[in-house]
Amino acid sequence: MFKRVLIANRGEIALRVLRACKLLGLETVGVYSKADTDCLHLKYVDEKVCVGPPASAESYLNIQNVIGAAEISGADAIHPGYGFLAENEEFARACRDADIVFIGPDPDAMALTGNKAKAREAMGKAGVPVLPGYSSSDLDESAALKISEEIGFPVLIKASLGGGGKGMRIVNDRQELIRSLPLVKAEARSAFGSEEIYIEKFLRNARHVEIQVLGDHHGNVIHLFERECSIQRRNQKLLEESPSPAVTPDLREKMGEAAVRGAASINYNSAGTMEFLLDEDNHFYFMEFNARIQVEHPVTEMITGKDILVEQIKVAMGEPLSFSQEELRMEGHAIECRINAEDPERDFMPTPGVIERWTVPGGPHLRVDTHCYQGYRISPNYDSLLAKLIVHGRDREEAIRLTLQALSEFEIEGVRSTIPFHIKLMMSPRFRKGYYHTRSVESELLF
Repeated sequence: MFKRVLIANRGEIALRVLRACKLLGLETVGVYSKADTDCLHLKYVDEKVCVGPPASAESYLNIQNVIGAAEISGADAIHPGYGFLAENEEFARACRDADIVFIGPDPDAMALTGNKAKAREAMGKAGVPVLPGYSSSDLDESAALKISEEIGFPVLIKASLGGGGKGMRIVNDRQELIRSLPLVKAEARSAFGSEEIYIEKFLRNARHVEIQVLGDHHGNVIHLFERECSIQRRNQKLLEESPSPAVTPDLREKMGEAAVRGAASINYNSAGTMEFLLDEDNHFYFMEFNARIQVEHPVTEMITGKDILVEQIKVAMGEPLSFSQEELRMEGHAIECRINAEDPERDFMPTPGVIERWTVPGGPHLRVDTHCYQGYRISPNYDSLLAKLIVHGRDREEAIRLTLQALSEFEIEGVRSTIPFHIKLMMSPRFRKGYYHTRSVESELLF
C-alpha cells in the first residue's frame, strides 16, 4: 500500500494520473521543469517540486532529480505516465532501491519488452506470430545484405531499443540498404545509446492494431480488446479507434488470446499494450510490447466502461484485477483524435506559441483530455499534444458523425492545430469505409 504518488510527467497525462489518484483517495505530488511553471496539474496536486531546467534530459528524464523529488516530498510511489521515464528499466530499479513503489511492470519485464529484438524472440517462444527477421548489435553491411535477401525485400531496419518512430527505415533493395544501414545505426546510437538493430520483413499496406492488456501480481492476465492505430504520419499516431473496422469477432479472439499468452509468458503485472501488424489477408504479427499506459487508452475505456489508470494503480498496491475476461463487453464505437500544435499544411511542423482562444466541445458522448487553457504557452521543449478528443457512438457511423460535430465546435487560436486534418479525415470516403493502412496518410490515399 502507498498513500502519496509522485506523478513523473507533465501535460494531459499528468492530469489523467492525478484524477485517478484522487478517485482512490491518494495524495499527489507534481513535478515540473522551469519551463513548466504554468502547467495545469500543478494547480491541483498536494505538493509540487521543480526537477530542473527546461531541457528534458536535465529535468523530467533526470532519474536522480525525480527520485530526489519523491524523497523530499514524502511520496511512497511514482507513476511515470507515458514517455519520459515510463519504460526506463533503470528508473524502475532506482525506485525499488529507494523503497518507492513504481506504478508499472517489474524492471525485468521492462528490460525485455524495451529491447524489441529480445521481445520479439520471447513472443515467438510464447507462440505469438512474428515476422521473419534477425537481430544483432554488430550487423555489418555484408551480413545485413545476406539476411535481407533471405527474408526478401522490402525489409524494415529498426533500432532494437527504439520507439516513437525513431531509428527506423523501410528498405526496398540492396542499394537502399547500403545507404540506410549506417543512418539507422547512427540514429539508434544518438537516440537510444545503442547501435543494436534488427531486420524483419516489411508488410506493405499493413494495419497497426494493438491489444490492451492488464496483469496483476496474482497470475491474472486479461485483454480489453483492440485499438486500430493505422492513421499515422512518420510512424506517429494521429487517430485511434475501437473496435477496428478490419477485425472480425474470430480474429479479435485470436489476437486477444495471443496478447494474453505473450504477456503471461513474461509474468506481466501492469497495464500494457501488445502491438501487431495486420496484413491484407488478416494475418497478424507481433510488432512490439509497450510496458506502460498508452496515449490512446481512453478509446478502450469508452467501449468497456473500465478505468484503466485506476486498475493499474490498484494492481501496484497488490490488489487483484477487479474484473475478469468474461465480464468484459464492448459497447459501441470510440474514436480518439490527437489534437497537436502542428500545421498539417506544412508537413505537420510544430507550432509553439501562446493559446489566445480555447473553447472545447461538450456533450454526454465525449471527453476531452487536455492540460491547455486560454493564455497557456505551448513550449517548443516538449511534445506538441494539445488535447485528446474522445467520442463514443452507438456504432462507427455515429461515432464519426459525432466526432465531426465535436471538431467543428473546437476553437483554438494563437497556434495552428491538426483539427483541419481531422475534419478532412472524417469526411474522407475511404476512412468512412474503413479502407486504410499505416501509409495511407503519407501517400494521400485517404484524400
